[in-house]
Amino acid sequence: MTTDTDTTAAKPKKTPQQKALSLIKTILIYGLMFAVIYTAVNWWRQPVMPANPQLQLTDYQGQSIDLAALSNDKPALVYFWGTWCPVCRVTSPTIDTLAAANDYPVVTIAIQSGSDQTLHSYLSEHKYRFTTINDQEGEIFADWQGQVTPSYVILKEGEMAQGLTGIQPLWSLKLRLWLSSVF
Repeated sequence: MTTDTDTTAAKPKKTPQQKALSLIKTILIYGLMFAVIYTAVNWWRQPVMPANPQLQLTDYQGQSIDLAALSNDKPALVYFWGTWCPVCRVTSPTIDTLAAANDYPVVTIAIQSGSDQTLHSYLSEHKYRFTTINDQEGEIFADWQGQVTPSYVILKEGEMAQGLTGIQPLWSLKLRLWLSSVF
């Protein structure tokens, strides 16, 4: 005795609307996963403000920089980078644009990037105009427990308001500085 029963029932085909909703749902899920992972990694790698931070520094040209005073009126961005850092080659032009806009104080700290003259040559070659402190031995970066370059710290009234790492677009930095000024 044979029976003609088909155990594999055909699934109804999805309509274009159902396919679009499924795609949007997948993108949102993966986007949310990325955002959570990115935030966790950024939080883990961000610099940490030392208990007694050295906020009185001297740039590579001998000018005194008071980070606490710079951050009193508006939040100030401190950008840790190196001439040897390939990612910094992407982020430094953004920092130069932000510094040139003069909306917020920007101070950069070049980590283990050679002598003052070597650093000056690098900055001139790339036409960077931002204020730069030469951390020849990496002591300032180590004091902030920096792990990766580039790293960013937003100071407000001499205290760390935010810490970031990696590639940050200009709009993100401006938004973070503005939020730090409001809250």
